[in-house]
Amino acid sequence: MIFGYARVSSKDQNLSRQIKELEEFGCERIYEEKQSGKDLKRPVYHEMRSKMRFGDVLVVHDLSRFGRNKEDIRNEWKSLMEEEIDIVVLNMPILDTRKYKDLEGVGQLVSDIVLTLLSWMVDEERERIRAAQREGIEIAKARGKFKGGKKRYHAGATGKDKVIYDRVVQLLKTGKSVMDIHREVGISRNTVYSIKRELNEQ
Repeated sequence: MIFGYARVSSKDQNLSRQIKELEEFGCERIYEEKQSGKDLKRPVYHEMRSKMRFGDVLVVHDLSRFGRNKEDIRNEWKSLMEEEIDIVVLNMPILDTRKYKDLEGVGQLVSDIVLTLLSWMVDEERERIRAAQREGIEIAKARGKFKGGKKRYHAGATGKDKVIYDRVVQLLKTGKSVMDIHREVGISRNTVYSIKRELNEQ
């Protein structure tokens, strides 16, 4: 059985290009998923894997369909190899394990080299995106445009939030530790630290 797996990270992204490629390749069963590739905890992927057996073939458009983490990619590749399930990566023809069945050791060598390189590239791309996001937030902060999450507990709060804020302030002024206040009031230590910093600045 030839299985095809198509994935995008968010619901507003389109799977049609991947699906068309998988159909043209000759996949007999195609699984589609719109979910983040941060790890392999994906229901559709796991459903597909549960149906795969010795001698089957898994086809993906590119290596990142497995995920964005190099360790996840390597571990999943190894698991498929151990189950003797072939893998075809359409945008990287050298990653077609069917080609090396008669060349003992060569297929594994090629897979190891290319997979190490490509999984590193996928991981680097993820880190690049994160760095760009952090940089964007820092620039927005510098321009006064990034406000972060809305604060619940502050001097101008109302209702229950104001009661909690006043209690935290009272406990801080009596010298209670952040951990003790966290346990008594039930809000996070980071929030307590934030209130404490504001009081010190005042």
